[in-house]
Amino acid sequence: MSTALQPVDFPPAARRSAFFAGALGLTVIVALGLWRPAHSFRSYLVAFLAWLALPLGCLALTMLHHLTGGRWGMALRHIWHASVNTLPLLALLFVPLLVGMGYLYPWAQPEVVADDEVLRTKQLYLNVPFFVVRAGFYFACWLVLAYFLNRWARRSPSTADGEEPRCFRLLSGPGLALMGLTVTFAAIDWAMSLEPHWFSSIYGVMFANGQLLAALAFAVLLTLMRGPRLDPDVQRDLGNLLMAFTMLWAYLAFAQLLLIWSGNLPEEIPWYLRRLDHGWQWVALSLLLLQFVVPFMLLLSRAVKRDPRKLATVAALILAMRFVDMWWTVAPAFPSESPLWRCLDLAAVVGIGGIWLGVFLGALRTTPPDLVVEELPHA
Repeated sequence: MSTALQPVDFPPAARRSAFFAGALGLTVIVALGLWRPAHSFRSYLVAFLAWLALPLGCLALTMLHHLTGGRWGMALRHIWHASVNTLPLLALLFVPLLVGMGYLYPWAQPEVVADDEVLRTKQLYLNVPFFVVRAGFYFACWLVLAYFLNRWARRSPSTADGEEPRCFRLLSGPGLALMGLTVTFAAIDWAMSLEPHWFSSIYGVMFANGQLLAALAFAVLLTLMRGPRLDPDVQRDLGNLLMAFTMLWAYLAFAQLLLIWSGNLPEEIPWYLRRLDHGWQWVALSLLLLQFVVPFMLLLSRAVKRDPRKLATVAALILAMRFVDMWWTVAPAFPSESPLWRCLDLAAVVGIGGIWLGVFLGALRTTPPDLVVEELPHA
């Protein structure tokens, strides 16, 4: 006989604390932004991209589970739906980046474009009006997918045998393809075009895989912290998925490094030279060790995957390193700055993250109980 899974929940004080931390962080960003706006917008971009990974990754995981099924996703859907419901907030938080485009992107500065032949050849795509239109299109696609998935889930929750209406699969197939395209172009527009002379054919794939890894680690961590005790076999499946996405991240990162480093082309190699010098090499080493080697070795162990505390610790480590990875990917695109100004990056992460977590925790409390499916009987 199956038993109902209770939704993950946090006390009201956690939500108030999140909003307070978010307001404090954003106050720091705005206050210092009045003095040095360029630094504030750059820190804001890093934090925004890091937090955006969670709802987008959860949206993709939701559609992936609708297509594949399996017990592994049943206990996580409550978190996925709550996270996806924060996408309107992220769309609103994107507006300051439109205001600060001139501080972020060289192609948005007419005087820079006028003196750069490469930027002039890319001006048909990299221009302010088209950038804004594309950003609106990306968010529109994500919001439409989220709207229908949440609406249908409220009306037609899954049953204990995992049966779902066919509409979920009909939407999820094309929806994943649309997600792949929009996330790829969003990664190019919002991150890769910070250094418009550089390009990589797998940059968008790395961005998308990073979002999936971050979202899965986030959902696993919250479920093991505050949710019901999961079946050991389900925990093992979640640990295996974390290991698979971690291995895929390492493979893509190594493939990109190998191709660019061996090619040694003047328009490509500077991207890595900036990220392997001036202290950034230690951040790169920490990513190698703490986002791949340590989690991979731990997740090889069946005992780790069956122990809730140990698996939650691994998920927390992966999630933390996803933020470090985004920082290492984006921040070196800007001129070297003193450690004092780098503290703005942390303030931005706390500011956007606090507001996002506050809205997310509210969504957790308001998600209808029928979205929390019943646990499948033990095999």
